[in-house]
Amino acid sequence: MTNLLELENISKSFGNSLVLKNVTFNVPPGSIVGFIGDNGSGKSTTFKSVLGLISKDGGTAKIFGEENIHKNAKIKEEVGVVFDAMNLPAHLTIKQLNKVFIKMFDSWKQDDFYRLVNSFSLPTDKKVNKFSRGMSMKLSVAVALSHNAQLLLLDEATGGLDPSSREQVLDELKRFVRKNNGGVLLSSHIMSDVEKIASHIVIIKDGEILLNEEKDKVFASYTIVDVNEEQLTLLNKEIVVAKRDYGTYFSVLVSDKKELPNGLNSKSISMEELSVFLTRGEK
Repeated sequence: MTNLLELENISKSFGNSLVLKNVTFNVPPGSIVGFIGDNGSGKSTTFKSVLGLISKDGGTAKIFGEENIHKNAKIKEEVGVVFDAMNLPAHLTIKQLNKVFIKMFDSWKQDDFYRLVNSFSLPTDKKVNKFSRGMSMKLSVAVALSHNAQLLLLDEATGGLDPSSREQVLDELKRFVRKNNGGVLLSSHIMSDVEKIASHIVIIKDGEILLNEEKDKVFASYTIVDVNEEQLTLLNKEIVVAKRDYGTYFSVLVSDKKELPNGLNSKSISMEELSVFLTRGEK
């Protein structure tokens, strides 16, 4: 098995609306894949398709080389999931939840759970329904990291967290990958989080994958160049990824800075700029 998660040509429609269009990408061992896209781009639908929460119209989603993980309890236990909305029993305390999880998971690691709970400063005797959104997200992450998972599927797991808490969660994700050679699929609207920890970048727009590449390769070769209309015609069309028209000039995202004509000055690019160009620019 080369990849922990393999998606190949996943398609999904709701009525006449095509939501996923042949979505294909992988999560290798030892990787954190940043999954980026605007609201409604298809990120959550992709997560639900992977987990079998909704049916696919076409394509395959394999976890540890297998489809239909609901038929294999051991595989389910090796996948940690965090959605934007918490799916834990709200009437229980953390102490009570721990007792539930000891019975639920063969590989529940109580010591790891309480280490994370203490690190995240979560109260153990307070009912979960009294938690703030940020506390609930941290608890969900703590649970996902405490049952010997190899793959984490995190849909906006850092949403609602203050900067210090986000830093804690990101550090724990990096620790998980380093310690277990695990994999993480992380969707987030917070580009600085993705830029900080992702090893791979997948950008989706209107259900279609626009970029699927190792982060270091992207930042080593992609760049932005500002050009006038005449200079635009000199650019190799093969390297033009997207452009934005500012009236008096064009700002262009290119995939290989080495292929730029002499005399054009390129600029370094941030994760946020990359995302904006790909999701809002024109080809």
